[in-house]
Amino acid sequence: MTVNREIHLASRPQGWPTADNFRLVTTDVPTPGPGQIVVRNRFISVDPYMRGRMNDVKSYVPPFQLDAPLDGGAVGEVVASEADGFKPGDTVLHGLGWREYALVDAKGARTVDPNLAPVSAYLSVLGMTGLTAYAGLLDVAAMKSGETVFVSGAAGAVGSMVGQIAKLRGAARVVGSAGSAAKVERLRALGFDAAFDYHDGPVRDALKAAAPDGIDVYFDNVGGEHLEAAIGAMNLHGRAAICGMIAQYNATEPPAAPRNLALLIGKRLTLRGFLVGDHGHLREQFVQEMAGWLRDGKLSYDETVVDGIENAPEAFLGMLRGENLGKMLVRV
Repeated sequence: MTVNREIHLASRPQGWPTADNFRLVTTDVPTPGPGQIVVRNRFISVDPYMRGRMNDVKSYVPPFQLDAPLDGGAVGEVVASEADGFKPGDTVLHGLGWREYALVDAKGARTVDPNLAPVSAYLSVLGMTGLTAYAGLLDVAAMKSGETVFVSGAAGAVGSMVGQIAKLRGAARVVGSAGSAAKVERLRALGFDAAFDYHDGPVRDALKAAAPDGIDVYFDNVGGEHLEAAIGAMNLHGRAAICGMIAQYNATEPPAAPRNLALLIGKRLTLRGFLVGDHGHLREQFVQEMAGWLRDGKLSYDETVVDGIENAPEAFLGMLRGENLGKMLVRV
C-alpha cells in the first residue's frame, strides 16, 4: 500500500463538535528512519478526554493542532522497522491513532501478545481503559472489601470495568448509573447490585433508593448532578476518584452543581482527581490480575466497533452522545 488516510482537525468546536470540525486527508505511507517503525493500525480508540484537546487551552496534555492529524491510542501490526526490538508482524500498542498507517518512534510503542486476548482488548480491558478503572478504584479511592461503591456512566468503557473490579475485590454493594434502560439491564447482567437510568428523575433520589445506607466510594465519570448526589450520599470518610466530567465537556457555561461542597468538611470526605499516566507502576499487577479474571470467565467487557477510518469522527461524536456500550473503537 502506498496511500495513507488520516483524520485532521479542521476547526475548533464551539460547544458540541460536528462533522465539519474534522477532515479526511490522503497522504503517502511513511518510511521509517533510524529508531522508527511503521504500523498498520487495526483498531483506534476514541475517548472523552479528546474533546478537551480540541480546545486551544493549556492542560495536562497539549491541544490538537489544526490541519494536522489527531492522535490517541491505537493497536496494529508493524509493517516496516528500523528499530531494534521490533520486526514486521509484531503487534504493538502506541499513541498515534486516527490514521491508517503511523510512523512511530520505537520508544513510543510497546509490543503486546495477540494470543493473550483479541488485539482490540489492549485498547479496552487490558489497556488504558482497564488501568484507569483499576488504578482509580483501588489506588486513588482505596476501596476496601465490604464497602458500597457508586459508579456514574457505568455502562461506558471505564465504568463497566470499575463495577466488576469492585465486586471481584469484595465490595458489598455496587451501584451504577447509565443513560438508557438497555444499559441498565446490561449493568445488572455484569453483576451490579443496582442500576438506574439517570434520565428517569433526580440522581439523588435514584441513588438514595439504590444505596439507602449511603456510599463509601464514588467513581466519577460524569460530574455535575452526579457528583452532587454522590457527595450527599457519602458516608463518613468517603472517597471519590474523579476520572472525568463528561457532563460539562461540551458546555459553554459553568456547571450549576455541585452545590454541597461544604459537606466535605463534616463528613471528612476526600475527592481526588487522577490521570492514568501517574499509575504505570501498577501495569504489571493490573495485566496479570485482569488477564486471570478474563481467562476464568469472571470479567466481561463490551466493545462498540465502527468500521473505517473515514467514520472515526462519527464514532467520536457517537461516544460523546452516549451511543456506545463499553469501549468505542474504530476498526481501521
